[in-house]
Amino acid sequence: MIYQKNMSQNLINKYFFVLFSIIPISIIAGPSVSLANILIIVLSFLIYMFFIKEWTWLKDKKIKLLIILYLYLIFNSFIALDFSSSFYRNFGFVRFIVLFAAFNYFFLKFKNFEKIFFVWFIILFFLSLDMYYESINGKNIFGYGEGDRIFSFFKDEPVAGGFLYSLYLLPIAFLYNFYEGKDNFKFLIFILSLFFLVSILITGERSNTIKSFFVFFMFYIFAKNFSNKEKITSLFLMILLLSGIFLNSNFLKMRYVDQLLIHFKSKDRIVSYFSEGYFNKGGVQTNVYGKLYISGIEVFKKKPYFGVGNKNYGFETCWGDKGDTYLCSSHPHQIYFEFLAEHGFIGTVIILSIFFKLFFDLLKKININKNKIQFASFLYVLIVFMPVLPGGAFFSDNLLTLFFINFSLLFCSNKASNIFYKK
Repeated sequence: MIYQKNMSQNLINKYFFVLFSIIPISIIAGPSVSLANILIIVLSFLIYMFFIKEWTWLKDKKIKLLIILYLYLIFNSFIALDFSSSFYRNFGFVRFIVLFAAFNYFFLKFKNFEKIFFVWFIILFFLSLDMYYESINGKNIFGYGEGDRIFSFFKDEPVAGGFLYSLYLLPIAFLYNFYEGKDNFKFLIFILSLFFLVSILITGERSNTIKSFFVFFMFYIFAKNFSNKEKITSLFLMILLLSGIFLNSNFLKMRYVDQLLIHFKSKDRIVSYFSEGYFNKGGVQTNVYGKLYISGIEVFKKKPYFGVGNKNYGFETCWGDKGDTYLCSSHPHQIYFEFLAEHGFIGTVIILSIFFKLFFDLLKKININKNKIQFASFLYVLIVFMPVLPGGAFFSDNLLTLFFINFSLLFCSNKASNIFYKK
């Protein structure tokens, strides 16, 4: 009987281990596959909770705050310009609350569950290899790719850099934890970090590259694996490597220098870049992100209290005659303009208050050097809420999935902050 029980538990462990291990592959395969995998995890977890009669997590303060956020989002659907598109996105948010609970449960209760990061590392490593291959040959190993942009396994979407940036530091942090005290491995892991970092750089995704460099530097500056001398030496060698790659790539010089400096070649261009050029029709090159941000403000001004509704920015800016101040797009490409436009001032305060409350309550429990996975996920979440830099739509399925992977690991990777840990 005991043998059969152990066998059943082993099968359950392996089942959930596989589901969590293939999360990166499911995201690469496409939104439908990713959604299916997340739903299987969520439903399987709820069924498992039913059989073991474990529902105490519903009483946890963090879960209650996320449920309050969910209730607000449902309310947001009913005041949205287009109910159907908003309700679909808002109603589905509940899966991320359950996913958050599932991450917490399995990382605490299942032995060696964090070894899923070995699988994630292999997936991301081969993705990066393919990105290098495409940068040299113009197409990836399956024949996808066109022009100078890197698409890799994402076929025709230039999101490989953003995807890699969102996840690569997690398996790196795990490897540092796993090989703690073994100095022979720390430099190899550092080189692997650079391998991922350069693959993000060559995509030409400027915002994601800036973000990835920031989290990379923060991660290694605070890590105690390296002495100050080793950090300075590593930094110097890294700068030499990146400079060599950059100077030998016309594409990178065009993406990171020429397309930015063109706005500052004359007084007229500087003025147009920062003011009238946002809506200039006289041929002066304009800043598309400036247009998007101002367009987001204009949408916010129309409905300042609760906004036009989640996923309704595009509905507002793309339909009908909206005038020169609107720029038709699915979202304003910056998280705060997105929140203000689609949720208004009150909705934005509700969303940010809940997330910031969760973050600030956690700060005392973050152990930078003993739990590098938690620190890596903290850096990612911190950057998500950094102002100015452009980004994708926060409540889109893809970005919300990547966010909640990091958000969940921020809590579950440390026993002290895990919602299932009983003191």
